[in-house]
Amino acid sequence: MLHLLYILAFTTLAIVAVTNLIRSLITLSADSQRSFSQMPVSNGGRFRGVPHPELLDEAGNFVNEPLLVMKSMTVEDAREQLDALYKSSPGATNEVRDEE
Repeated sequence: MLHLLYILAFTTLAIVAVTNLIRSLITLSADSQRSFSQMPVSNGGRFRGVPHPELLDEAGNFVNEPLLVMKSMTVEDAREQLDALYKSSPGATNEVRDEE
C-alpha cells in the first residue's frame, strides 16, 4: 500500500514538473519572437525607461558605437606586459628583478 502512495506522489510531482517545463518553454518562445528593434524613445532621443549608464553619453543620448574593442596580440606580447606589470608592482621582490 505504501508503494502505491509513493508512486502516486512521484507521478503527481513529475506531471507538475513537466507542465511547468512546457509552460516555461512556451513563455520563452513567445518572448524570443517579440521584436525589440523599435526602441521606446521620447523627445531628444532619450529613453522613457532607465537604461544602463554605460549605454548613454554625457548628454544622455544613446551611444551607437561598439562598446568593446579587442586588440589581437601574441602570447609573447601578453607575457611581456604581465611581466612588466608584475615587476613594477610595489610587492615585487628584488630577486625577481635580478633574475633577468
